[in-house]
Amino acid sequence: MDANQLNFSAGPGALPATVLEQVQEAVRAAPGAGLSILGISHRSPWFADVVAEVETRVRRLLGLPERYHVLLLQGGATQQFSMLPMLLLRGHQTPADYLLTGYWSGKSVPEARREGRVRLLWDGSPECFHRLPDDRELQFAADAAFFHYVSNETVEGLQFQRIPGLDTVPRICDMSSDFLSRPIQAERFQCIYAHAQKNLGPAGVTLVILDDQLLTAKPADPSLPGFLDYREHVRTHSIYNTPPVFAIYVTLLVLRWLEDSIGGLAAMAAINQRKAATLYAALDQYPDVFMGRARVQDRSLMNVVFTMPSPEIEQQFLHEAASAGFSGLGGHRAIGGLRASIYNGLEQAACDRLAAFMTDFAAKRR
Repeated sequence: MDANQLNFSAGPGALPATVLEQVQEAVRAAPGAGLSILGISHRSPWFADVVAEVETRVRRLLGLPERYHVLLLQGGATQQFSMLPMLLLRGHQTPADYLLTGYWSGKSVPEARREGRVRLLWDGSPECFHRLPDDRELQFAADAAFFHYVSNETVEGLQFQRIPGLDTVPRICDMSSDFLSRPIQAERFQCIYAHAQKNLGPAGVTLVILDDQLLTAKPADPSLPGFLDYREHVRTHSIYNTPPVFAIYVTLLVLRWLEDSIGGLAAMAAINQRKAATLYAALDQYPDVFMGRARVQDRSLMNVVFTMPSPEIEQQFLHEAASAGFSGLGGHRAIGGLRASIYNGLEQAACDRLAAFMTDFAAKRR
C-alpha cells in the first residue's frame, strides 16, 4: 500500500498491492507468454487459457452449477441494461418487475422500457433513496417476465442484506459494486452481471453469469446483432470480437488473489465487514459532524456515504483529506456529499488511517 496515496474512489477502485506488482511484470512480459500483455493476441492459446481459468475460478468461488455460463463482455453494466431486456422482455406479454432504489437502478429502467412493459415494485425517489424497501412493501408477480434489482447502490450507499424476489421468476441482479465481496446463493439467480472496476480489476470487462435456461426458454431472435446476442458470446467463449485482453488478465490476477491469498468469499466478507465497521464507527461517534446517508440496516459494506453540516465544511474536509493522501472521497455528482468506497482491494490499514483522520477532523470542530 502506497503510504502517500490511498484510493477510496467509487471506481476504478484500488487493486491489491500484489496484483499491481504482477501487472507491472506482465506489462514487460506476461509469464508464460514472453510478450507484453499489451501486445498478446486474443486468438493465442495463451489467452484462451486465461479466459478458461477466469471461468473456472469464478465457478469455484460461487459454487456455480454446470448449467451457468461465465461470460466476459464489454460495454459495462450499462450495456447489460439493454441486452437483458432484449433477451427477456422483447415480445413478452407480461411486464418485468424492477426495484428503483437509487441512481444506477434508475439508469436501468428506461432501457428496459424500450423493449416492453416495466412495473416498478418500489420507488425510493420520494424519500431521496435513503433506504431500501422492506419485505412487506413488495408484492411480487408470479407471471413477471423477470425481476431485476441492484444489490448495492454505489451512489447512495445502500446494500441489500437479503435476496428479494420469487424463486419461480427469473431473478436478475446488477452486482457491479459488491460482486465477489461476500458469499451469495448464486443458484437463486438466473443472471448476475458486474463490471470489473470495483472489486475485480480495471475498467473494460464485465462479468455476466447466465443460466442456460434463459437462452433455451425461447427461440433465438434473428433481429439481434451478434454482439448483443448472449448465444454468440457463449459459442465463442467470450472472444466474439477482440476482447480487452489486459483487463481480463488483471481480473484473473485478482481472482487468484481472492481465492489463493484471501481464502475465498467468506474470508473476503469478514475483511470487508471489519473495514466498514471501522468507518461507520467514526461516523456514529460524531453524528453532528458526519451524517450517514443510508438507513442503518441498509448500510453498504462497499460505499460509506455521508454528508456534513454545510457544503463549506465538506469542501474543507476534502481539501484536508487530499493533503493527507486520501483520494476519491467526493460524493457522486448526482447527490454530492462524501463517499468512501472500500472495495476488496483496499486494505484495512487504509480504513484505519481514514477513520483516524475523520476522528481528528471532527474533534477539532467541537
